[in-house]
Amino acid sequence: MLKFVDVQRDMPTKREAGVRKADFREIYAEYSRAKAEEQAARCSQCGVPYCQTHCPLHNNIPDWLLLTAEGRLEEAYRLSQDTNTFPEICGRICPQDRLCEGNCVIEQAGHGTVTIGAIEKYITDTAWEEGWVKPPFPRVERGESVGIIGAGPGGLAAADRLRRSGVQVTIYDRHDRAGGLLIYGIPGFKLEKDVVARRIRQLEEVGVVFKLNCNIGTDITFQALRDRHDAVLIATGVYKSRDLQAPGVGAAGVVRAIDYLTASNRINLGDTVPEYESGELNARDKRVMVIGGGDTAMDCVRTAIRQGATSVKCLYRRDRANMPGSQREVQNAEEEGVEFVWLAAPKGFVGDPVEGVIVQKMRLGAPDATGRRSPEVIEGADYTESADLVILALGFSPEDLPALWQEKTLEVTRWGTILADYKTHMTRLPGVFAVGDIVRGASLVVWAIRDGREAADAILEYLNASAHMAAE
Repeated sequence: MLKFVDVQRDMPTKREAGVRKADFREIYAEYSRAKAEEQAARCSQCGVPYCQTHCPLHNNIPDWLLLTAEGRLEEAYRLSQDTNTFPEICGRICPQDRLCEGNCVIEQAGHGTVTIGAIEKYITDTAWEEGWVKPPFPRVERGESVGIIGAGPGGLAAADRLRRSGVQVTIYDRHDRAGGLLIYGIPGFKLEKDVVARRIRQLEEVGVVFKLNCNIGTDITFQALRDRHDAVLIATGVYKSRDLQAPGVGAAGVVRAIDYLTASNRINLGDTVPEYESGELNARDKRVMVIGGGDTAMDCVRTAIRQGATSVKCLYRRDRANMPGSQREVQNAEEEGVEFVWLAAPKGFVGDPVEGVIVQKMRLGAPDATGRRSPEVIEGADYTESADLVILALGFSPEDLPALWQEKTLEVTRWGTILADYKTHMTRLPGVFAVGDIVRGASLVVWAIRDGREAADAILEYLNASAHMAAE
């Protein structure tokens, strides 16, 4: 270990931009074993591992880096799996530059961070190849059942943990495939769908039942779900796109990011999507403008490049240093031909179908409550950018679940998220728990996984307590 002074940071080989933008395959190659061992050996094994404390799952990163450096890969995998249900997914899509790698001690010392995400991906991909990843069969079956609403990362992580303890698990999801955001929201160049599908197949193998194309409130009532199961976990995520109030926003050609990304992912999965075939959700031969600065916006611009757009621009109201998206993703997008228009916001849209975006220039003013400098309009500096397709990537809000599910007793916060205890994840309804974005607001996959694992443990305590009371 401690080789960071002599050995430079070295990421896996990245496919050349001109090649990778022609397909939706992942852009990074796999480490060789020797390279993974070399890069893991750069870890300083510091006494206070900030990489671990800044990981939502508190993964034992220094320990599995040490095991990797020593060539003990199966042990490294076992250790990573202890705290993370889906390490191969987190290794691919976590914004490591904002979490573990961004807080690496040797990075702060100027030596370049350890490539934690790439090593995590290598460890787990090797584990799958070698057959070390075993289905989570329970040692003893239990009679209690849990219904999970939502087959995204939070629901899947909870299902895995509950099934290992022998609880009977049924997952209900409105889509025709399990995976949620992992399947329909994140493009294949960041997360190829086979990576998700094999985890879902493993859950099915151990007895998790998936009820797909099932809408709570119409196909089955929420109360019926509660009557059917001993506990219910709500893990729906947030899919309601935030609105933009501006003249012309309803014009044809102004679309929501979630609709655009879902259509693209469905096409790549082999589905027929009429809105794609008609051009409504297809960027081919179009001048594309994406509005927003988060990871969803980065997914949209890079998807548009791959669909054959004539030009792709990203409009963001702050500067590069203050954008919420991953800087690594911005760099990848720029390499692929995306142009970023910083300190700019939409004022309105021209034409129907859309022909352009009226842009107002911005400057950064005083910091807001979060510490980020607030954008201010520069009067008289408006201009128009040409565009045939405008994609709104402004974030997501929760749907009104109490209304959709006819369950007025399900309490929500003033933001519309479900009110749940931050430790147990239980709502005010006995036996009803909630996790992930529907509680936190739009957040990261890794936080949903953490919430799902914690909620599973809390559900087990609830079931044990209920069984004890029934026995008395």
